[in-house]
Amino acid sequence: MKTLPAAVLAAVLLIAACSNEQSATEPQAEVADPAEALHSLFDEFFERGLELNPMRATSIGDYRFNDKFANSIGPEHREANRIMDEEFLARLIEIDREQLSRQDQLSYDMFRLNREQSLQGDRFPGHLQPINQFYSTLNSFVQLGSGTSVHPFKTVKHYDDWLARIDGFVVYADQAVENMKQGMQQGVVQPRILMEKSLPQIESQIVDTAEESGFWAPIENMPEEFSAADRERLSAAFKEAIETKVLPVYSRMANFMGDEYMGAARETVGLYALPDGPDWYAYNVKRITTTDLTPDEIHQIGLNEVARIHDEMHSVMEEVGFEGDLKEFFDFMNNDDQFYFDEPEQLIQGYQAMSERISELAKPLFNVFPKTGFEVRRVEPFREASASGGSYRTGTPDGSRPGVFYANAYDIKARPIWGMESLFLHEAIPGHHFQRSLQVENEELPGFRRFGGYTAFTEGWGLYAESLGKEIGVYTDPYQYFGALNAELWRSIRLVVDTGLHEKEWTRQDVLDYMYDNSPVKEARAVSEAERFMAIPGQALAYKIGQLKIRELRTYAEEQLGDAFDVTDFHTQVLMDGPMPLSMLEAKINDWVAAQI
Repeated sequence: MKTLPAAVLAAVLLIAACSNEQSATEPQAEVADPAEALHSLFDEFFERGLELNPMRATSIGDYRFNDKFANSIGPEHREANRIMDEEFLARLIEIDREQLSRQDQLSYDMFRLNREQSLQGDRFPGHLQPINQFYSTLNSFVQLGSGTSVHPFKTVKHYDDWLARIDGFVVYADQAVENMKQGMQQGVVQPRILMEKSLPQIESQIVDTAEESGFWAPIENMPEEFSAADRERLSAAFKEAIETKVLPVYSRMANFMGDEYMGAARETVGLYALPDGPDWYAYNVKRITTTDLTPDEIHQIGLNEVARIHDEMHSVMEEVGFEGDLKEFFDFMNNDDQFYFDEPEQLIQGYQAMSERISELAKPLFNVFPKTGFEVRRVEPFREASASGGSYRTGTPDGSRPGVFYANAYDIKARPIWGMESLFLHEAIPGHHFQRSLQVENEELPGFRRFGGYTAFTEGWGLYAESLGKEIGVYTDPYQYFGALNAELWRSIRLVVDTGLHEKEWTRQDVLDYMYDNSPVKEARAVSEAERFMAIPGQALAYKIGQLKIRELRTYAEEQLGDAFDVTDFHTQVLMDGPMPLSMLEAKINDWVAAQI
């Protein structure tokens, strides 16, 4: 049994003391049913969490708090989160786990793990580094304000909510500057190379008038049914808010970063170089992979997988009759014009054309399908230089907002056609769109499971989905199969370079050299990926670790069940209960297999 934090233990003792005092003076109340108590606790936590984090509410289609933007990096908000974690962990422990159903025990264990890890993470000052080129609230706020993200602009109230939400964002942005100043004093600063990429993103939003800003798009796209009076009022209000609040925020941040922060930013690029950095990285690794694997063990797994996939790639070389070594084959795949479009829009249209075909091909491997639709969009120009090749944004449970596969068409000659099928399988069908949509559509899950997640599960499923290509009926072109192998290779390389950066003190150039030596990667992608690993230490480990576990569990089930194994049932078992730590998924699949023997 883990030792509870002192504050949590104190809260448990206080609850017990109050309970004993009441029993001595009043008739003892009927003990609540453990399952009812558990579900009530989950519901209360989820509701309070939405109030504390209004953007989370908006993202799931709950628009009650659309006029709010939390100062999530401020001391009051962080303290409120800590208090909630301690309170609900103490209350959870009072519930008798042994009296719960297997499904409720699973929820109990996940909730406890989440609260404990959140409290453990409080020691690490991530709030002092609120800006990077990959994840930045200043970037996501542009998406929100342009009407292309989760904040709706369909009613007059939606527009008025946005005007109020801007005020909260201003507070957040000014807090970010204050936090970064504290980070400068404490030696907790970002690598300079990341700030050199972040600054142009921010500067791109600084324009002379509201009409030139991306935040003006909702006015240009205002619903026709709005009255003339509302149109006039909202246009004037948006112009004032953009020019007196939004644009000054971006100017203040750009000036601070250029005049002060850039000079204090560090030359090192790994987390090891920060105070408490090694422990911080170890915490990230444990939380993100949901395993007890050490960085050294993960590094070795990566090296082994890179070697194995290189061997697989040689079979493709033989199939297409290529004469030369693997490095020469990489050069061919990298540089031959047949593998590249001429225009960015061709890439987007190519992904759109895949939707119906792959949707049909995937059906024989599944017996549950999402109701939510999805669409393909191009990554916006202001963030495409630093964005990944593709990403997925979950739709709303009611289907009013579809899931979105964002495809990056930046530097089109760095986006090979042979990588398209595997990326579509990962981000869309049967990858993230299947997994995330089925999760949020499952009303039987507690809110924290229905709308939460574990990166190793989610990204592990995405990479596993890529491996289904030949079973589904794609990768018929050997070059597309090479693309799938390269995608898997890339996730294996991530195990090597992420641990190399943050555990083994690799430099940025060390990472790039390893990428160039072991994969057919163009400079634009190599640079953006290397800098992504610097910005979000440990996140890149989730893909391969999760995929290996899901594939291991499938192999186990196939071996144990023989002819009775049904891949559609296996996929349902993996997906039906939403994301979970890999150890819990393993226990769940083992129970499912045992029940059939």
